[in-house]
Amino acid sequence: MRVFVTGANGFIGSAVIQELIQAGHEVTGLVRSAEGARKLTAIGAKAQQGNVESIEDLRKGVAHADGVIHTAFFHKFSHARLSTRVKIILGGNPRHAGSRFMAMATETDRRAIETLGKALSGEDRSLVMAFPTMALKAGYVATEKDPSDPQSVGGGRIISEKTTLTLADHGVRSSVIRIAPLVHGIGDKSGLLPTLINIARKKGVSAYVEDGANRWPAVHQLDVARLFRLALEQATAGSTFHAVGEEGIPFREIATAIGRYLNVPVSSIKKEQASAHFGWLGGFVSVDNVVSSALTQSQLGWTNHHPSLFTDMENGHYFK
Repeated sequence: MRVFVTGANGFIGSAVIQELIQAGHEVTGLVRSAEGARKLTAIGAKAQQGNVESIEDLRKGVAHADGVIHTAFFHKFSHARLSTRVKIILGGNPRHAGSRFMAMATETDRRAIETLGKALSGEDRSLVMAFPTMALKAGYVATEKDPSDPQSVGGGRIISEKTTLTLADHGVRSSVIRIAPLVHGIGDKSGLLPTLINIARKKGVSAYVEDGANRWPAVHQLDVARLFRLALEQATAGSTFHAVGEEGIPFREIATAIGRYLNVPVSSIKKEQASAHFGWLGGFVSVDNVVSSALTQSQLGWTNHHPSLFTDMENGHYFK
């Protein structure tokens, strides 16, 4: 199968590409730079230099593809084009720049999915989209059948999920993979786990909010990559899957492990202190995000083969 992958140099996207190549697929990845293109060609993929903001770049990538895996999203300000960054900076009160950036990122994602869907429509070609489990309702075990929650911390991205699933009505074999916040593995430099580690190192304390009983799910990078391949090959139109290897790890245990490896104290902080301590992660660290992948396992035969979160941390590569 000829597959077009966005976010090709990302932590998840790069693993997806290697998984696809190993399975015999022909892969083209969308990258922003010549260096990114060199990385792709080095592992046997084709590279298309461009940007997910460009409708023309997306149409070009889909033109000769049998399926698309969409992992790109503006997680950093630098991911956007210069013109977009200027609009965000000059678009109003500087204190609201973060909100403007998220609104721009969400709209860019929606428009990209819509563009990819239109190019794929009517031919039963596949589109698999990445989505966060943090957009699910907090406080109970969420399943693949549960709708996303507009009131959740990730609720702003629901339009992307809805846009993807609606494509099933237009002849696209579309599916959504909801991914645990803690995607871990070798080479993880900018995910949420290294972010938490860097905060603890900088602050000199590994913190959790209140009693730290809230839970976060986790999954290994290579298991996520395999799930994307299985969905591309097997998913029926309008499907939702959960890339979750561990349903919910108490945040206090995560903070305790970080403190032990960094040799810094572990401490509880009040909820109103979370933003000051964790920065942009302040709104996420107290969320109880427990997620099941039972239906995904039964429907696609997917299981978590690689190390658990704490086993991965014990390997030491996160603390070098």
